[in-house]
Amino acid sequence: MKAHAKKYSSEKRSVGDRIFDVTLIVFFTLFTLLCIFPFYYLFINTISANDLVSSGLINFYPRGIHLGNYIALKDVSDLGSSAIVTVLRTIIGTALMVVVSAWAGYLVTKRNMWKRSLWYRSLVIIMYFNAGLIPWYMNMLMLGLTNNFFAYIIPGMVAPYNIILVKTYIESIPSSLEESAIIDGANTPTVFLKIIWPLSTPILATIAIFGAVGNWNSFQDSLLLMSNAPKMYTLQHRLYIYLNSSSNLSAVMSGSSGASTQALSSLLNTKVIKYTVSMVTIIPILMVYPFMQRFFVKGIMLGAVKG
Repeated sequence: MKAHAKKYSSEKRSVGDRIFDVTLIVFFTLFTLLCIFPFYYLFINTISANDLVSSGLINFYPRGIHLGNYIALKDVSDLGSSAIVTVLRTIIGTALMVVVSAWAGYLVTKRNMWKRSLWYRSLVIIMYFNAGLIPWYMNMLMLGLTNNFFAYIIPGMVAPYNIILVKTYIESIPSSLEESAIIDGANTPTVFLKIIWPLSTPILATIAIFGAVGNWNSFQDSLLLMSNAPKMYTLQHRLYIYLNSSSNLSAVMSGSSGASTQALSSLLNTKVIKYTVSMVTIIPILMVYPFMQRFFVKGIMLGAVKG
């Protein structure tokens, strides 16, 4: 029966439909290649001979393959501790943000919540307005969150946009499920943990991606708040310092002469350093995203249906 229906369906398709399908396939194939190529270009330049990279001769395939640029990163002081700080920040910060967003998003769906409209409108307002950099820094200073690991965690726990996404998604869940649980004697936390949380996996995975990428790439808070705590520098901050110092040394070497100096200048080529640093910071997120991607589209679509 299914084979017959499939055959009938294929017979009904016109030549124009087939051309349209082929056009779409070609278009999205080219679009995918365009999206992938920048990452591929970065990677082949980090493993190719540095003098060829500095000359702009590496475009489509690597030449003079080596891993020296990545091995050189081991000489960056405190790189391991910075990586640990960033990993801990990403895991803890993302987990707490997801929990707070889920709980707050669920609460603002309750019509009997005290001052519900006020809290929800306040969330919407702070999405568009903020006090600015200096008041933010002064606030963090007064709260004792400078040179403190919790400066990476506490401010990011409340994410208005993510709360609104979760709230909208929860509103799409049939209310009969919650009502039946309440009739059976479940209280609000029990309903949230036993019913709402399991059914909200797509949107929670979606905001987890947002949170993980934001925490991993965050740089400004480390730069401004951890000036007296080098052990608290994030990976992005540490690699930024390394990039600047290497660029300065490369500039000094480029003004000197001699074969050894030229070789060292090649190793410290600014372009190569930028490419290597970029790949180091991108690879972990690229490895995580494929495992979460199946939830992403469903979560963001269902979480954005209503305002």
